[in-house]
Amino acid sequence: MQDTMRTEIKKRIAPERIPGVYRDTGAGIYLRLMTREDTDRIVAWRNSDAVRKNFIYQALFTRESHENWIRTHVETGDAVQMIICDLANDKPLGSVYIRDIDRHHNKAEYGIFIGEADARGRGVGTAAAKLMLRYCFEEEQLHRVYLRALSENGQAVRSYEKAGFRREGLLRDDVCIEGDYRDIVWMAAVNSGNDQENEE
Repeated sequence: MQDTMRTEIKKRIAPERIPGVYRDTGAGIYLRLMTREDTDRIVAWRNSDAVRKNFIYQALFTRESHENWIRTHVETGDAVQMIICDLANDKPLGSVYIRDIDRHHNKAEYGIFIGEADARGRGVGTAAAKLMLRYCFEEEQLHRVYLRALSENGQAVRSYEKAGFRREGLLRDDVCIEGDYRDIVWMAAVNSGNDQENEE
């Protein structure tokens, strides 16, 4: 049963299809499916201070924990993770993913991190978010994609808004990080069949 599910996932999101469709020539990026060969790079990115400080879960990553994520989430169809790549030279810049895919309610949680310092501050995150939302709505047929962000990360919140996410609420003192309670901004994009709703 699990092998059949994995085969179906691979058929739905064939790697050769991703770069051709999910690209943004203006931002100079495209998305491709993550592979096991990306593991060391992802672990290094996630453990860098610039990335880790913006995550709710801030424990250090290991190769083992990432391989467990692949086995228990990606291969089971609970998550889809992609690598953001530079169109000019195929250089990996960061990663974008959806997790906790709910097929009954057709929703999932969104996440992103830009791993390469020279890719930050030039619109890569916003462009990647737009591409991933297209993928979620077109390929996964999701109705709703939501995210959580630390409220003090104003740059990320503005980027999400540009990509089509809308603020839905503020969760006060929702998480405790290094002994401090922090507020969380809850945001979502809904596939209403009208692109203007998410772009306004």
